[in-house]
Amino acid sequence: MDAKVTLSFDKEIIEKAKAFAGNHNISLSRLTEYLYRKITEEHYQNLEDIEVADWVYTLAEGEAKYIHHPKSRKETRSEFYKTRK
Repeated sequence: MDAKVTLSFDKEIIEKAKAFAGNHNISLSRLTEYLYRKITEEHYQNLEDIEVADWVYTLAEGEAKYIHHPKSRKETRSEFYKTRK
């Protein structure tokens, strides 16, 4: 069963990813799903441990920047309960 997800990415990266997906006759959604499947099949300790295929590097230029905004337990709990209403 498919589920919808809203994500935000750099516009330039999205355009490149769409072009890449189109050139390989796959939707951007399925490309994203494929990448998520690959990284969730393994048990990685951190982002640097993830092995990314060479073709994925063609989607981005330069070093990838991972922006992480940790939430407090209170924020996380509040967010969880909002989804249960």
